[in-house]
Amino acid sequence: MPMYKVKPVSPGDIKIDLPTCMYKLPNTHAQGMNCGEHALQNGEVDPALKALEERQDEVLRRLYELKATVDGLAKTVTTPDADLDASTLSRGPAESVFRGTADLDSLLGKDLGALRDIVINANPAHPPLSLLVLHALLCQRYQVLSSVHVHSSVSVVPPPLLSCLGPRHIDSYARQRFQLGFTLIWKDVSKLQMKFNTQSMCPIEGEANVARFLFRLLSAEPQDPLAATQMDCWIDTAVFQLAEVGSKEHAAVLRSLNSALGCSPWLLGQEFSLADIVCACCVLRAGQTTSAAANIQRWLKSCQNLGHFDCVNPLLQ
Repeated sequence: MPMYKVKPVSPGDIKIDLPTCMYKLPNTHAQGMNCGEHALQNGEVDPALKALEERQDEVLRRLYELKATVDGLAKTVTTPDADLDASTLSRGPAESVFRGTADLDSLLGKDLGALRDIVINANPAHPPLSLLVLHALLCQRYQVLSSVHVHSSVSVVPPPLLSCLGPRHIDSYARQRFQLGFTLIWKDVSKLQMKFNTQSMCPIEGEANVARFLFRLLSAEPQDPLAATQMDCWIDTAVFQLAEVGSKEHAAVLRSLNSALGCSPWLLGQEFSLADIVCACCVLRAGQTTSAAANIQRWLKSCQNLGHFDCVNPLLQ
């Protein structure tokens, strides 16, 4: 028998509906909407969705432009700083003698949104004449953004060296409009240096090696292994022997040069090549054009008639 007995306050047969969820929201899928409503009846895309895609493309385009600008500034900073900006661009007046087709993506690798910038450190006491000729040829093949800077290690630079790449381009502020960057920094260095990718590439040293790199961008290398070997041989001979004015090797190279040019118009036969560019620049730098043999004088005149050496003439005066 219980100690206490309490009367029930509610009937025992009451039924209570307990909720099955904490919050109740309207069912949006039950309002007659389906996935096909984004496409119109004629198969076209909804204008709102199309506008969203165009806006996304515009945002991506601006990001690529910003990336190109930042990459250009980064290469100027990671390469020894320049104090004087004399940004220039030149286009050769003559038609290019190289007819090969070049694709920068296949030659240098694909890099979306970034300007491929070639940065060269050179001593103003020894201007790289052959690289200036190659720059003129590159300007005929690509849209090249060129600039000249002076490093703080150099106190005085002659005015012709500041304008050796030609006048400033009207669109030099928009780096994304160009295919290739060519930056020349006059600096007190013992040997010429070139950097293409400052993060993942060691510098290339020596005017001959840099000239080979730039010449490959023209896709004009000899396909014949024998001709390619002869070209490299003439380049090394010009840099290591022909550039030494007054030596016995210099006179011997001039005799070999005259003999080779007596059999063909160019050093490799009927085709103008990098060997002609490097050797001609060495002969012009030596200042012995008037006393040179007949075949060499005729060859130098043929080089001048191409128009690619016009940028070198002001530096020889």
